[in-house]
Amino acid sequence: MQDTQGTSDSPEFKRLWWHSRRGMLELDVLLIPFLEEAYLGLDAEDQERYRKLLTCEDTDMFEWFMQRSRPDDADLQRIVDIILTRVQPD
Repeated sequence: MQDTQGTSDSPEFKRLWWHSRRGMLELDVLLIPFLEEAYLGLDAEDQERYRKLLTCEDTDMFEWFMQRSRPDDADLQRIVDIILTRVQPD
């Protein structure tokens, strides 16, 4: 079975890229670089969490990334934390 997510040239990766483009610039500047630079290095579970994140509403994601609220779902909180840690290293 061929891995369809293993490279940035795969149709699945390209689909994720388009789904990572959101209606808010603030989300685009977080999600697109994360996808391009970090997504392929994630384990399969975290890649699935990222795909799950993309199904969320922009307004919810904006609140989470601005740290005004937290997702109720632990999987979503994990991927939000991974993305925030990447852009706000200690």
